[in-house]
Amino acid sequence: MTPDMKLSEKKKIIAVVGPTASGKSGLAINIAEKFGGTIVCCDSMQIYRGMNIGTAKPTQADTARVPHVMFDIVSPGEMYSCADYVRDAAAAIGEIHKSGRIPVLCGGTGLYLDSLLTPRSYGDSAGRTALRDELEAIAGMPDGKAILHRMLAEVDPVSAAAIHENNVRRVIRAIEIFRESGVSKSELDRRSRESTAPLMYDALVIGLRYTDRAVLRARIARRVDEMLAVGLADEVRRLDAAGVFSPLPDGSMSTAAQAIGYKEMLAAVRAGDIPDSVREAVITATARYAKRQMTWFGSKPYVRWIDIPHAGYDPTPQAFAMAETFIKE
Repeated sequence: MTPDMKLSEKKKIIAVVGPTASGKSGLAINIAEKFGGTIVCCDSMQIYRGMNIGTAKPTQADTARVPHVMFDIVSPGEMYSCADYVRDAAAAIGEIHKSGRIPVLCGGTGLYLDSLLTPRSYGDSAGRTALRDELEAIAGMPDGKAILHRMLAEVDPVSAAAIHENNVRRVIRAIEIFRESGVSKSELDRRSRESTAPLMYDALVIGLRYTDRAVLRARIARRVDEMLAVGLADEVRRLDAAGVFSPLPDGSMSTAAQAIGYKEMLAAVRAGDIPDSVREAVITATARYAKRQMTWFGSKPYVRWIDIPHAGYDPTPQAFAMAETFIKE
């Protein structure tokens, strides 16, 4: 499949996007149930096995209603790049279409969806290369993190300003991108944001947008309270005992240890604090993340927004009408 295919030749997909705790999962399940769909994970944390409560992963009741794929596919300590996701999600979408169902992507990881929908000029490769060996060797030296960060700043000051030097994997990847393509990561990101290239799929992307931020923050607070009530602290203790949050060989934090909710709870349980002590920190971090998600999705011309004006508003009828028209086209 190529971007220049006729629209009628492209596979149809539906996606539901928006900020965390906005009700994406419930709406996506409603759409899949009504129109014969299969949910495809589009969340960079829900792909990890064992990270269930803190990622608000679908419940057994959810998966009993409609099929779900691309959840629990890798271990938390395993490297899994955006390019890996695009490859695996594209294969899953192909199988869903063969079965006569329609893929319904759901999740808040904008980079995953954007990379799947739009052709990329570079891949976020997780493959082992001589260059990566060289850069990881530097990371292991005294002041290695600072040396790598200065190397990045020389070729891509914008990315260097956005990536902390302790995030060694992202620093290394940004250097690799420049070395491999001759173009900085920040420039490639800018081109992607401004791209008007045709989409790889015939896609209906439904976005949920809260016109009152206080309503979304209240939903975030309720979700955090639910996570605490059903055992987020115990989940973090179990994962920590299994070594999931241990530093990586290059000294950087694992993806799991940096995840919102897990990072704050990990610090609390290791310090012997009561789990409720992290409540406000998790709520605030989640609200900030939701704002970043809206900034990302707000820049994408392919998103068709449903505005949610108040608590209790149900976007399902509007989404059903959009999906029915889309499927019939």
